[in-house]
Amino acid sequence: MIRNYFTISLRNLLKRKGYTALNILGLTIGITCCLLIFQYVSRERSFDTFQKNASQIVRLRLDQYKQGKLMWQSATSYPAIAPTMKRDFAEVENTCRIIDDQLLLSNEQKNVKFTETKGYYADPSATDMLGVNLVRGSRATALSGPYKMIVSQSMARKYFGTDDVVGKTLVARDSGGPKTYQVSGVFKDYPANSHLIISYLVSYSTLVQVLIAGGDKDNSANTAWGWYDFYTYIQLKPGTNLQAFQAKLPAFAEKYLNSRPGPKANNIKNWLYTIPLGDIHLYSNYNQEAEVNGSGSAVNFLFLIALIIMGIAWINYINLSTARSVERAKEVGVRKVLGAARQHLVRQFMLENILLNITAIVLGAIIVYVTTPWFNHLMGNDNISTFSMTGKYWFIFSAIFVGGTLLSGLYPAFVLSGYQPVAVLKGAFKNTSGGLVLRKGLIILQFSISVILIAGTIIVYQQVNYMQNQRLGANIKQTLVLDGAQSIKDSLYQGSFQPFKTDLLKIPGVKGMTASTDVMGREIYWTNSYRNLERKELGAVTLYRLGIDYDFIPQFELKMVAGRNFSQGFPTDKKGAVLNERAVEVLGFKDPADAIGKKISAGDTLTIVGVVQSFHQLGLQKPIDPQLITLRPDTRNAYSVKLQTADLQGAITAVKAVWARYFPNDPFNYSFLDDQFNTQYKSDQQFGEMFTIFAFLAILIACFGLIGLSAYNILQRTKEVGIRKVLGASVQNVVYILSRDFLVLVIISFVIAAPVSWWIMHNWLQGFAFRISISWWVFGIAGAMAFAIALSTLSFQAIKAAMANPVKSLKTE
Repeated sequence: MIRNYFTISLRNLLKRKGYTALNILGLTIGITCCLLIFQYVSRERSFDTFQKNASQIVRLRLDQYKQGKLMWQSATSYPAIAPTMKRDFAEVENTCRIIDDQLLLSNEQKNVKFTETKGYYADPSATDMLGVNLVRGSRATALSGPYKMIVSQSMARKYFGTDDVVGKTLVARDSGGPKTYQVSGVFKDYPANSHLIISYLVSYSTLVQVLIAGGDKDNSANTAWGWYDFYTYIQLKPGTNLQAFQAKLPAFAEKYLNSRPGPKANNIKNWLYTIPLGDIHLYSNYNQEAEVNGSGSAVNFLFLIALIIMGIAWINYINLSTARSVERAKEVGVRKVLGAARQHLVRQFMLENILLNITAIVLGAIIVYVTTPWFNHLMGNDNISTFSMTGKYWFIFSAIFVGGTLLSGLYPAFVLSGYQPVAVLKGAFKNTSGGLVLRKGLIILQFSISVILIAGTIIVYQQVNYMQNQRLGANIKQTLVLDGAQSIKDSLYQGSFQPFKTDLLKIPGVKGMTASTDVMGREIYWTNSYRNLERKELGAVTLYRLGIDYDFIPQFELKMVAGRNFSQGFPTDKKGAVLNERAVEVLGFKDPADAIGKKISAGDTLTIVGVVQSFHQLGLQKPIDPQLITLRPDTRNAYSVKLQTADLQGAITAVKAVWARYFPNDPFNYSFLDDQFNTQYKSDQQFGEMFTIFAFLAILIACFGLIGLSAYNILQRTKEVGIRKVLGASVQNVVYILSRDFLVLVIISFVIAAPVSWWIMHNWLQGFAFRISISWWVFGIAGAMAFAIALSTLSFQAIKAAMANPVKSLKTE
């Protein structure tokens, strides 16, 4: 019996090759998109799940309010919080603090040196809590004691050529002189699916010693309640209710954070919140994130698109199967007369459906295998291997595939198997009104989704284009950024830096050079709380501090709206300040001119000498922070070299040669500032590209269904077309009559989709501090495109039918 079902199924599928091809093509595209997106979603949601106790670990977030208004939200918090929580809360099993560290390291014996930026000072508990897999050295002692460090296997091989390096030393050079670090452990390269990138960890006691050497007498690394640069992780005991623990944090904050004199005097409130370790990558985008995190909303949206594309493919199958009901009605009638029971027919039609879906999944798997490298490149992630989904997502995909296959096959099977043989064989059979309503409803659903996707694609493109082309308030073009020289002691630095700058400016094509603590595109971590001395009632406000030399403001073409730039003609500028307009506002000055000559204080007192127009330190996803710019001619974090030449590579080579003469112990690391700045938009660009591609494929599948439905509609109306032509109908009239019902459905789809797409995209845009306004014409274009796509899809077959010989049409039986 099964063999008979199989034979009949193949015959039926091959009989209508066009119908079969449309269904297989639509299902193949749907399955391919679904698998590719599921691979991506599975990886994005797998971050930080490798830690042994990941479900019990949370990271703290610190929010600060002033006079009830939110000032900032930070992924970092105070170093005193962790030991205090461990003492005060019975629910806390362990804690861990890390703070980022950057070292210029060298192996003196091998003359190997690199600037390392992916390291942290860390508590000894970090190896357990953060899942650092030590392969050499003692986990118990690796981070206990000053000037100890553990390194990744890759880093060990980079400096020593082997990972058997426990007990060996590396030298770190900075302005305080060289320091020797003992390698006390080697860990397996840290997993890429983490919110942290860790190349090395330095013992926390090293930070304590560094601060003491710098004059710290308060043990700030353990006791500070105002230095919020520390990532704080809390491991809760098994069975602890996270919501109940969170409910205790306001009282903790009131006791230790808000009761201090500074917050009380300035009407400042600090609040602590927890975020589970596994949620950080997708749902934490606050100040001072360790790395650029992903977007939970984008991942969820792509997951939804995968389901939508699969749904549209199955909708096509249902529509085409039920539309063929007239064609297959006689087959059903004859088979019933010959003794076939309804369950036999259901099995027959279900087998046809299963064959289509199995063919599609085989083809889809082949395409996924071939396209995964391209897809990874599109997403900027080479760590996703083919078919690398967690068991959870294989189960979800399997359940969706099996469930969709069964549901999309059962309805047509029961509809077709339910025909009465007497009515069918008498020719009294016709499509039911219920079936027509269902097909129309599904077409409306498909094209509503199409309009939403078209409108969404336009708005995503507009937003990304707006961010990339909006004026930043600073000229960052053709700016070469060098990592500053760190190996020279402070007392000797100016003696090397000034001749270096002089020789650099002699290079043809070098227009200018400036030094600063940060450059545009890098988040500023240096903050201080300053108060306007003439309006003490306002209290202190957090200002983001940028140290610059005399050439920074003119070189980046920052616009002075009041006052002046720092000048060597004013020795008092060492205690001077330049504010941006946002800082003028939060400090309570009436306008930029009002701020000139006024004083602000945070222990040290500064006189405001100028105000610059607010510029974007970070991408337009972020708001502009209140900024304090101070004179630091000896700063060495970043050197910005302005180039004015077509021979960029030649200029870089010349700059490198000058660098080697003055800073032989420092590696020459450079990047172009505009490229570096635009990396902030990379994830939004990738989302836009993926959105566009999958939207196109969803619309394409919907068109396949429309092609099939219109073909069967025309087939059923063959005689009607012939009669109309005999009676004098023109080709245009016939095309209009054959297409209008479908086009009306597309118009209804637009009416439904326009407000839905506005609501979806309006909410998406709220994630950007600077964003476009949604224009009405976007929906007009989306509707017009959907209408044009439908019209072009229908027109080919309609014109073909309208131009056919009516004699042949009327002979058709």
